[in-house]
Amino acid sequence: MKKFAVVLSGSGVFDGSEIHEATLSMYFIRKQGAAYDVFAPDIEQYHVVNHLTGEVADEKRNVRVESARIARGNVRPLDQFDPAAYDALLLPGGFGAAKNLSTFAFDGANCKVNPDLEQAIKGMHAAGKPIAALCISPVLLAKVLGEVKLTIGQDEGTAAAITEMGATHQAADHGEVLIDEKNKIFTTPCYMLDADIAQIGEGAENVVRMVLSHG
Repeated sequence: MKKFAVVLSGSGVFDGSEIHEATLSMYFIRKQGAAYDVFAPDIEQYHVVNHLTGEVADEKRNVRVESARIARGNVRPLDQFDPAAYDALLLPGGFGAAKNLSTFAFDGANCKVNPDLEQAIKGMHAAGKPIAALCISPVLLAKVLGEVKLTIGQDEGTAAAITEMGATHQAADHGEVLIDEKNKIFTTPCYMLDADIAQIGEGAENVVRMVLSHG
């Protein structure tokens, strides 16, 4: 049975993982006959956002603790990730990818990536194993790996930042998966487009299927 490592960045689109993307990815991993473990860094979130009002709340939360809400308590510390134990790496989107797993939300192409995630990405890439990224999270692959091909959909500003980081961006629509055959990278836009949950499910299903078929 193929095994994915799914890396989360908290719980909730505005300050953590996008919950639909994360949950539907895990669903389709199991639906298509594979298994997964969930990882997250044991760090403080950049900030906490009230998802009802959109306002920043005066409190602190931990990325791993919040990710455990999605993982039903079973979330491993990212610094313990071992590329040898997994067949694929999958990164859902959400602002947590750009605020907690990196500084992309603030620094754009000059961002820094969480060192444990950077090590995980480099380890999987060096081993020739597939890496899937949804929504905004492909920017992390652009920053860490440089000369790769990927998509975040059709947002010109983000695409320009990806190009500045040395990667090649290609526009994509709902449910489409861009495959970088050479680097075994699979990306799909999800909520980087104006999407509904069914379209998110289509993207998650397609990217998991293509990872498994190329694994």
